[in-house]
Amino acid sequence: MGFVTGALCVWLGAKENIWTWPIGIANNLFFLVLFWQSKLYADASLQVFYIVISVYGWWSWLRGGEHRSELKVRKTNASEVAILAAITALSTVAIYALLRSHTDSTVPFGDGLTTAMSLTAQYMMSRKILENWSLWIAADVIYIGLYSYKHLYLTAFLYLVFIAMCIVGYIRWSKTMESVAPVSPETESAAP
Repeated sequence: MGFVTGALCVWLGAKENIWTWPIGIANNLFFLVLFWQSKLYADASLQVFYIVISVYGWWSWLRGGEHRSELKVRKTNASEVAILAAITALSTVAIYALLRSHTDSTVPFGDGLTTAMSLTAQYMMSRKILENWSLWIAADVIYIGLYSYKHLYLTAFLYLVFIAMCIVGYIRWSKTMESVAPVSPETESAAP
């Protein structure tokens, strides 16, 4: 069920379909159980965050735009990149330290790094920031190695599928962003 709902969730996200969020919540519940049983505690805990951010993303996509309108795809700016990179790095260190000192995780750095990257990517997706797809691809590459090491081969294969879907998502979102022409003040005032 995690495989099916995960694939469907990413596909719907790539298509900017609002159903990505409720399907994603179901996916998070399935993976929370799987990861906890596999002693991937940060990834299991991450699912709780995903549920919360999915509720936020659902609202944000519908009402997070200008004047509570539908949110539009956009790119990050330099200051956002610096802030998101710093938060990801600090989160990696904090999660690693927590896992190393308070759990029996056999892969505390890999679990911490992928968790921090995923938190950032999911936030970016909830705000329809185009580069979320690039960060997901980087995280998914690491996840494939991590899940293979943990003998979660079906999950590793799913993340390979996710990479392909992320490429599609990046292309589709880029086209969506390009098709929305900015309205200049002169054009707006000339409208009847």
